[in-house]
Amino acid sequence: MTERRLSIQEELQQRRPFQSKREEVFLALLRTAAVVKRPVAKVVEEHDLSLAQYNVLRILRGAGDEGLPTLTIRERMIEEAAGITRLIDKLEAAALVRRDRGASSDRRQVFCRITEKGLAVLAELDPAVTSADEHTLALLDDARLDELLRVLEEVRASARADVETSSAPTVVASADGILRRR
Repeated sequence: MTERRLSIQEELQQRRPFQSKREEVFLALLRTAAVVKRPVAKVVEEHDLSLAQYNVLRILRGAGDEGLPTLTIRERMIEEAAGITRLIDKLEAAALVRRDRGASSDRRQVFCRITEKGLAVLAELDPAVTSADEHTLALLDDARLDELLRVLEEVRASARADVETSSAPTVVASADGILRRR
């Protein structure tokens, strides 16, 4: 049985209208991200992992035997992880990740590598995570998935540009009273 679709205003039980369509979309995007990650979070939590830890393991699996420096892992995370060192400490304590000095000229640089145990955990999680992903997005055909990807790429590019140029976009009222981004 499919659940009745709610507008973001209904779902958040907001009584007053949003200040703008953009605010409504922004909140809908945040809420959607929170909702769609729940099934995967449930799967990985059954293996005593957080989504962030699972993300680190997947990044390191993709890196192969070379491994990656800690800061590179942080840059590649789905969600920013301020405590990346603590995150990797926990994975290392569980023997899912190991750290060692790289073979590069800079012996101070520490590389993180996924262990055989870490690979085994991911292999066990992969089918359930794939199933959760597919179930969550089953209502969208390939054309709609492609369109959603395109729109999300545009939003991320715009957000990154805003962060790189300033802490927030400047909005000013023009002579005709219309608010415009600068």
